[in-house]
Amino acid sequence: MKLMENKVVLITGAAQGIGFAAAKAFAEAGASVALADYDEDLVTKAAEQLTAKGYKTLAITCDVSDDEQVKAMVDKTVATFGRLDAAYNNAGVQNELAEAADQTKEDFDRVVSVNLQGVWSCMKYELQQMRKQGFGAIVNCSSIGGILGGAMRGTYHASKHGVIGLTKSAALEYAPLGIRINTICPGLIYTPMAEKMIEGGQKEALDAMLQTVPAGRYGKPEEMANAVVWLCSDSSSFIVGHTLVADGGYSIQ
Repeated sequence: MKLMENKVVLITGAAQGIGFAAAKAFAEAGASVALADYDEDLVTKAAEQLTAKGYKTLAITCDVSDDEQVKAMVDKTVATFGRLDAAYNNAGVQNELAEAADQTKEDFDRVVSVNLQGVWSCMKYELQQMRKQGFGAIVNCSSIGGILGGAMRGTYHASKHGVIGLTKSAALEYAPLGIRINTICPGLIYTPMAEKMIEGGQKEALDAMLQTVPAGRYGKPEEMANAVVWLCSDSSSFIVGHTLVADGGYSIQ
């Protein structure tokens, strides 16, 4: 039997990168997958790729910073598949590089509305459904930026630290109800977001960071996806409120 056989999974930020890798991994593990993303064209194409391989998918356009859209996303998933067994709250954005004294309120609001408020909103509606069911598993995406500091990246790091705090607090509330909530902290992973950072003039900084990764390479989206599937599966049934760091050893130095 496959690890997620006959399960229903919802993933945000699912059109590309780690989100799409997770959607593919869940589908291959036997799950029906709702792929959500703010980019309608990309998420539709992503779902179609999996449907063409015989997997059950649903494409949903959703801006996670909009609470009403998030509620509609969860409602549509449940209306289509009948329940919600697991969710991976993956959607996120980077901040504009700036020293703390020069960061703008507009960029702070933009980053926090997606990275922190978005996770809060997704988790809220997912938990409402899972509480009715009496079961479920949620993985929230933080970052090594959620456990470390980073010059010029204070807004991003603040949002990702917040995700870990939200996760731990909610995990305490819902573990007695049979609902597990955990966090994954990806390190330097080669994704479209990394490519965009390189195009934006951050190649030198990323190359310097890469030199200090003990594993000696970028991580792969598929490696993050496999960890998320495991955290959502019954194989990790006693893992509650955990922060799983997947960074090739970068943060242990």
